[in-house]
Amino acid sequence: MMAERRSGERVSFERGFSAHMMGIDGTWRRNCMMEDVSETGAKLTVEGSVEGLNLKEFFLLLSSTGLAYRRCELSWVNGDQIGVTFLKQVDKKKRPSRRNSNQTVDG
Repeated sequence: MMAERRSGERVSFERGFSAHMMGIDGTWRRNCMMEDVSETGAKLTVEGSVEGLNLKEFFLLLSSTGLAYRRCELSWVNGDQIGVTFLKQVDKKKRPSRRNSNQTVDG
């Protein structure tokens, strides 16, 4: 039996997948190429300097319309490449999840 890889299955793009990084507050934006992606994060090659940008948290826009995006935090930097971890949306809500225990499942 193979040990389960914690980072999940990675999908690599031969030529990279064009995407954009944008500050949470919308004050900056950078073009980038997504080199690979998994359920938990991605590797990006950033166009231009990331010097001085607030990369603690930012949006990774996966479509030009901005409808497909992920909230990210920076994991590592290596030259013009960065690793990001996707943040789950539910973490921000801070509401206890209530499960309906009185619901029945019909077979």
